[in-house]
Amino acid sequence: MRKSHPIRRVVLATAATVSGVVLLLTLKPASDPASASAAGAAPQQTAAAQESPQGGAQAAGSGTVTGDAARTQYGAVQVRLTVSGGRITEAEAVQAPKGGTSDQKTALAVPRLNQAAVAAQSAQIDSVSGATYTSNGYKQSLQSALDKMKAADSAPASPASPSSGAAQAASRTLTGEAAQTPYGPVQVRITVTDGKITEAEAVQAPKGGTSDQKTALAVPRLNQAAVAAQSAQIDSVSGATYTSNGYKQSLQSALDQTGG
Repeated sequence: MRKSHPIRRVVLATAATVSGVVLLLTLKPASDPASASAAGAAPQQTAAAQESPQGGAQAAGSGTVTGDAARTQYGAVQVRLTVSGGRITEAEAVQAPKGGTSDQKTALAVPRLNQAAVAAQSAQIDSVSGATYTSNGYKQSLQSALDKMKAADSAPASPASPSSGAAQAASRTLTGEAAQTPYGPVQVRITVTDGKITEAEAVQAPKGGTSDQKTALAVPRLNQAAVAAQSAQIDSVSGATYTSNGYKQSLQSALDQTGG
């Protein structure tokens, strides 16, 4: 039998070892599944982090705001805006001239003015031909609502008190329809926080002559009574019956807007 050379055996053994190592390296996965999973999760987390601030920004500057009633020769005009994300999404006239030809002019002008307000996002809108007084009153009340909206947006938030921010978010102001009395209109605005009246004020009340004294006497008492009673079931102030009745009518109108 022919005896194999020792050097030849060493060469064959070395070649076999190298072949085995090459085969193992060839069969090893190109990437670690755990690493690939972690790499895929990172972009998703980044995207989620980017979405959260955006969602919060859209919620800011939303709600309804009602402008002050503007007096015209044919009646009051008052505008309410619906705001979402700091932009006007809807405009409506909660008060407008009524009776006689005013009905036709209001029906003609108000829808156009509402559309113009949303399109312009400002009070710089054209008057409707044939309804100049209504248009001017609309723009005045619209500007008042816009001023309130800007004031609310610019109010600084308190970072030290999150509960304070929550209370502000739950607060809103509601203005009732003007109630006509023999001595002038009475109109009430209330501030509602967490479903409770926290403030009441008369944005319109009879003026001139003895009406000034009666208004000065009655309105503060009626304001306090509205907050105390949390309803329009309040007593009239002696000596200011007409003003008291008008106040209660407008107060009830504002309460109706809260939806119960």
